[in-house]
Amino acid sequence: MADAGLTPSGLAADQTLLAWLEHLAHERRLSPRTLEAYGHIGRHYVAFLERHRGGPQTLSDLGAVTAAEVRAHLAERRSGDRPLNARSLSQTLAAIRGFHVFLDRRCATPAPQLALVRGPRVKPSLPRPVTEDQAMGLLHEPEADPDAEPWEAARDRAVLTLLYGCGLRISEALSLKRSDAPLPDTLRITGKGDKMRLAPVLPQVREAVDAYLALQPFVLEADQPLFRAKRGGALSPRHVQATVQRLRGRLGLPASATPHALRHSFATHLLGAGADLRSIQELLGHASLSTTQKYTQVDAARLLAAYADAHPRARRP
Repeated sequence: MADAGLTPSGLAADQTLLAWLEHLAHERRLSPRTLEAYGHIGRHYVAFLERHRGGPQTLSDLGAVTAAEVRAHLAERRSGDRPLNARSLSQTLAAIRGFHVFLDRRCATPAPQLALVRGPRVKPSLPRPVTEDQAMGLLHEPEADPDAEPWEAARDRAVLTLLYGCGLRISEALSLKRSDAPLPDTLRITGKGDKMRLAPVLPQVREAVDAYLALQPFVLEADQPLFRAKRGGALSPRHVQATVQRLRGRLGLPASATPHALRHSFATHLLGAGADLRSIQELLGHASLSTTQKYTQVDAARLLAAYADAHPRARRP
């Protein structure tokens, strides 16, 4: 990591930031989207220190950061042109901590004052799934669009069916290649952090993908993306998000009805049908069971709501 003409302690802060991002990309294998977010946070942080201290910063300067300076940076992010909420501030502090952990372990430059900074309290958010009827509505609505080409409607239905039927993330569904179809009984999916998992494929999911393949107009090579945009390029996540936004408007669904809500619904509906948490954890590719346990709270909330709505003694006069 040394640079010509500089001692390690004299390395420019932006060089250390670049080294950290390369570490996250090549060793931790974080997603491009996560890397972009961490890079944005890191650049804001270094720029703040340069303004606050009146000049370019070095590795040694970063190690001397004080708790007051970090708190001042968080306060600036909270009240700037684009103020961050408590959750985003907590993520910002977590990224800054991660940056300094890297500097401590790889560059022998600890920042002991950082341990004195506490992040904002964040109320844990619960997944917001859609109901089974709403999920079915989203899956069937593309084919009711009179303006869509038949193959495009079949494509959108196939993608949404994968999200709900297999519990995939958008990126995972769009990473499928032509060679993956016809879909096997189980898909081998590479998720976050290169974590591999098996996703069982329902007959309805396979049929939806087969219907798309039968209608799509392109000649696809085995190693090319399975799902294509109108002009033949790879389908983008933004298209899927915009499609669901349009569909939920036609169906009168809330803004919480997103593509990722279909993945949440996959887990919640499995849990409601009696699946155990460990199995759902494996199907979703969660590294920690605590992440999956959020779905038990969702299911319990729905159970209590149904009880309050249906039980005669639960009604208030």
